[in-house]
Amino acid sequence: MSGITIALSKGRIFEETLPLLAAAGIVPAEDPEKSRKLIIGTNRADVRVVIVRASDVPTYVQYGAADLGIAGKDVLLEHGGAGLYQPLDLNIAKCRMCVAAPAGFDYAAAVRRGARLRIATKYIAVAREHFAAKGVHVDLIKLYGSMELAPLAGLAEAIVDLVSSGSTLKANNLVEVEEIMSISSRLVVNQAALKMKRGLLQPVIAAFEGAIR
Repeated sequence: MSGITIALSKGRIFEETLPLLAAAGIVPAEDPEKSRKLIIGTNRADVRVVIVRASDVPTYVQYGAADLGIAGKDVLLEHGGAGLYQPLDLNIAKCRMCVAAPAGFDYAAAVRRGARLRIATKYIAVAREHFAAKGVHVDLIKLYGSMELAPLAGLAEAIVDLVSSGSTLKANNLVEVEEIMSISSRLVVNQAALKMKRGLLQPVIAAFEGAIR
């Protein structure tokens, strides 16, 4: 396709991207929450949006199935960012990556004792790096669903997960014991597309940059 394909995920990232797209003169024809379509046209004949799972955005962009996409830093760290140009932190969909444990569990003491902890997470790469840097021994358990259940069910002593308001942790009697990093969403661009479609992509990137300023 000679136009531009933008990979977005449903929900918060899509909502918070709309004003940035508008700044670039791009308006999606449909709301992905209401439409079953996975490829959505826009007011511009040369721009379309593909709706993919958040964790798949970097893969679509890396392999050129999308020219650009918007993905959380959490997703990009797990993906490794190979073959992707990441020109902008869009400062949207902000949250933080944290270690959380049941309210009664003395995490600091367990770490001091050199205990080997079981940690449930979908962010294996981030968790591995974090605990290795601290010299904490962990067994990482990869989960795809609700992390909060793992300590409650006795699967793990703690979790590594994204937290925005903290209300889900609180509802499940978990507390944040450590912040690993703050997370926001970034613009990712296919490196080959940047060369081949520079005339089309550069104005969009510039408009995003102007909108976040």
